[in-house]
Amino acid sequence: MDHDVFKGKWKQLKGRVREKWGELTQDEVDQIQGKKEILSGKLQEKYGMTKDQAENEINSFLEKINV
Repeated sequence: MDHDVFKGKWKQLKGRVREKWGELTQDEVDQIQGKKEILSGKLQEKYGMTKDQAENEINSFLEKINV
């Protein structure tokens, strides 16, 4: 997904992100502000993922919800 599209749909995605990655707090989700790099970093921090794992998780998530 294009970075601008992700950022533009962020308000719609926030709830689904919280459902998928429940360890992220609402404040952390708000800090992401539609930036995939920040989401990736938060997943690495909270879930102990590598950068590649986090990016793959995000891309898989976005494919499943058809964004």
